[in-house]
Amino acid sequence: MTKHSKRLLLLTAVLSVAVTGSMMKPTKVRAADARQLSFYHTHTRRSISVVYYQNGDYVESALDEINRFLKDFRTGDVTEINPQLLDLLHDVRNELGSEQVYEVISAYRSPKTNEMLRATTSGVAKKSHHVKGNAIDVRLRGVRTKTLRETALRMERGGVGYYPTSDFVHMDMGPVRQW
Repeated sequence: MTKHSKRLLLLTAVLSVAVTGSMMKPTKVRAADARQLSFYHTHTRRSISVVYYQNGDYVESALDEINRFLKDFRTGDVTEINPQLLDLLHDVRNELGSEQVYEVISAYRSPKTNEMLRATTSGVAKKSHHVKGNAIDVRLRGVRTKTLRETALRMERGGVGYYPTSDFVHMDMGPVRQW
């Protein structure tokens, strides 16, 4: 085999590996990059499953759909849900090795709803993160709420409240704290 033939063979092998590698990588990166969440709202009895992040960016139409789904179910008011809250939910679920549905007890609350709850219920904050679209109260199907709480606490990405009697966990994008 001539020197030229060896170079050509080596170049062909390198190109073959490069092409094969480039054909495989995007699929793998896209699959790992996609972030999907599924919710069931305990008050409206509605469900949603949506990919809200893909190809390195948030999917605006999916965020709009989530905003409408997580609206104040008492007043119908809608706000923007903080995408970082969605990322937290996604990461907590992944950490638990789950692909299950989050059962939503409360998400966005209008100022009117928050004031009504403050007047009739104990433990509702005057400046609740729910009013800002920065909080959610959930359960994760197939996961004990105590385990859900512990996992959210380990993330150290906001406030985590545990309500064992009502069987839900509060997560918010405020300062790291727990109750």
